[in-house]
Amino acid sequence: MTKNAKVATRQTLQPEKRKFTAEISSGGIQKLINSTLADPQRRNRFVSAIVSTVGQSEALQKCTTASIVSAALVGEALNLHPNPTLGQYYLVPFNRRRQIAGEWVTESIATFILGWRGFLQLAQRSGQYKKINVLPIKAGELISYNPLEEEIDVALIADDTQREEAETIGYYAMFEYHNGFRKTLFWTREKMLAHAARYSKAFDVSALEKLEAGKIPEKDMWKYSSPWYTDFDAMGCKTMLRQLLGKWGIMSLEMVKAIEAEAEIEAGDDMIGGMPEPESQEMIAEAETVEEDEEQEPFALVEDEPL
Repeated sequence: MTKNAKVATRQTLQPEKRKFTAEISSGGIQKLINSTLADPQRRNRFVSAIVSTVGQSEALQKCTTASIVSAALVGEALNLHPNPTLGQYYLVPFNRRRQIAGEWVTESIATFILGWRGFLQLAQRSGQYKKINVLPIKAGELISYNPLEEEIDVALIADDTQREEAETIGYYAMFEYHNGFRKTLFWTREKMLAHAARYSKAFDVSALEKLEAGKIPEKDMWKYSSPWYTDFDAMGCKTMLRQLLGKWGIMSLEMVKAIEAEAEIEAGDDMIGGMPEPESQEMIAEAETVEEDEEQEPFALVEDEPL
């Protein structure tokens, strides 16, 4: 490969802004979609949904089209919608470094991350649960929680707007089977922060505090695209469901596949959220990267510890 060819390859892998609507119509991408989704109406609905989702995110517009489509097809197979406002699943950008012809290049990769509403929906579809719920607990609402008897006493704020604006102090989740078996779980926000800091190397508590205080410059906001930063309560709710159902609940095949598919690269140091400026990417140790050949898929995922 010539030097000019190497430069061209680097530019292809690191576009400033991808023309997603044009690239999704290319032969290879269309073949991938058509081979997965046989129904033309479902294909059109799928394409429309991800085009809309990518159009709302500047970070996703810099991701490879193949990785966006592959991640979204995971959600489509589970009959979940990619719109981030629905919270069923997220297309989260990560930076991936790989070696091509002896040179290290960086590309942005979209990854499937299951949302708490998606987790809840998959659990409900199993038909095993009579009741299942998860919610943040706000300041002034918690009266007591007895972990031994698993009994909680709360006085929820009646006004929805006031409740939404109130400070979150903890998270509560519960389920009940049709046979009457019941399980509950409560975590303080401090415990959730410690959990996120432990299992997500890209997450930093002090960075979240600065973000919530509005102290992050607009030019740096691209580094905080992780759901742990953009919607901590949503990730807290998801973690509660995974802890509760993963230990004591009945996991349907769909739920197991969703957890496995999401590949949880939040623990990877190459996540966009919390990363240094682009100019500093070359400082990442080669030991933290994945070496791949040109013929290999450019969107292989790294594994992560479970939330």
